[in-house]
Amino acid sequence: MYLKIKRVGDILLSFFSLILLSPFYIIIIIAIKIDSKGPILFKQKRIGKNKREFYILKFRTMKIDTPKDTPTHLLKEPDQYITKVGKFLRKTSLDELPQVWNIFIGQMSIIGPRPALWNQYDLIEERDKYNANDILPGLTGWAQINGRDELSIKVKAELDGYYVENRNFLLDIKCFYRTLISVSKAEGVVEGNKSNHSLDKPTTQGDISE
Repeated sequence: MYLKIKRVGDILLSFFSLILLSPFYIIIIIAIKIDSKGPILFKQKRIGKNKREFYILKFRTMKIDTPKDTPTHLLKEPDQYITKVGKFLRKTSLDELPQVWNIFIGQMSIIGPRPALWNQYDLIEERDKYNANDILPGLTGWAQINGRDELSIKVKAELDGYYVENRNFLLDIKCFYRTLISVSKAEGVVEGNKSNHSLDKPTTQGDISE
């Protein structure tokens, strides 16, 4: 019953968000086009429920001459590739807004483990220990409100496992509320090569270059 109600809630909230946030979408689209050449949206391969691959949507935050298929944290001096508007979008997490569509069509949920990059094999393997790859990934989740990019892969997977074992409406509401607070303060955001993929050190799920 929880899963059915949650899915209905995802559909309704994402549908109304698409409508209510449309003015912000228009403003962001115009800002992106004025700031730099290239497409408005950026598609990124991620791991979804039962480790099925899907393409997550984001507003483009990087220049079109950025090396292809390279995670941001692996780029040398990544700041040179991030656009002026992109820096603002990343800091405020507004670049994630297009994922409302991923939620609406059932590839994601509002609350759940953040979908791993297709090549984050270490994170995917760690999540397998906690069955965190067996549920819909989320726009935000328990790990995001408890450290976000500052977390090591091991700790992130453990927190995702905690959510899987204890998920309920109250926990979902707590995640959503605390996400609003964290985003407003830009807490736990790590850009560029300040993090890596070590199990015991922080990792970022930043954009793969456009």
